Amino acid sequence: MSHSIVIGADIGGSHITAAQIDVTGKQLIDTSLVRLHVDSLASAQEIINVWAGCIKQATQQQEISKVCLAMPGPFNYEEGICFISDQNKYPQLYGLNVKKMLADALEIDPAAIYINNDAACFLQGEVFYGSVNDGQVAISVTLGTGLGTAIYKNGRSASADLWNMPLHDGIAEEYLSTRWFVCRYAAISGSQISGVKELAGLAMHNELVRTLFNEFGNNLSIFLNRFIESSGAEAVVIGGNIAQSFPLFKEVLLTGISARFPKVLITTSVLGEEAALVGAVAMVNGEW
Repeated sequence: MSHSIVIGADIGGSHITAAQIDVTGKQLIDTSLVRLHVDSLASAQEIINVWAGCIKQATQQQEISKVCLAMPGPFNYEEGICFISDQNKYPQLYGLNVKKMLADALEIDPAAIYINNDAACFLQGEVFYGSVNDGQVAISVTLGTGLGTAIYKNGRSASADLWNMPLHDGIAEEYLSTRWFVCRYAAISGSQISGVKELAGLAMHNELVRTLFNEFGNNLSIFLNRFIESSGAEAVVIGGNIAQSFPLFKEVLLTGISARFPKVLITTSVLGEEAALVGAVAMVNGEW
């Protein structure tokens, strides 16, 4: 593999996505993109084997020169040690040197593996590809099985780690995740849904569902108003699987934010799930 081609990978709670990134050409090579399901409750070695298998598929049998990972926290990113606990994902990785285990599985030097926070990588990728101006202070939220937050300023993104910010009678992640939609819909309808995508499909003909998305938009506006105030953000990027349903909560969200911060840009992700892959590489290679 050319030294201008590196692997970017995004580790999620139920999947891994990996692809070749052309550093010189500043682009993701679409034909190399691989996405595999991961059982995050499996043994440590089983998880590492799936990750390694995905990365190997993405290399397309070429030599691996560098692997840049976007990884959820808590995590010692420099040393490569996982500290994720009590999140119903990757419990068997707790306290283990994931970097060394993955390097062994890939048969490469651990020094060739670079790991950064997934929320920070997402925002770095979005800034790099121009969804917001790189001269702005920007923040992001990634909405899915959990809540990721990041802030970008002075050319670099960092995790804001606000998933446990107090909100209503709990914490932000309890109100801004797939779990909230599933639990809230069950509470008010007595029925079960698999996730937000299924719920969004009901919205056109179900006023109760539309009310639910409006409630979510209100929760998100409360959270983002606090985040904007504390960070001085000029732009907000919204990503994650729930962002695919943005039109269903857009009006309530924008109304809630514009009342306090009318000049702040609110935008959704340009790159989608590819943002973290690109950002993981950009975090290591600067502005390329």
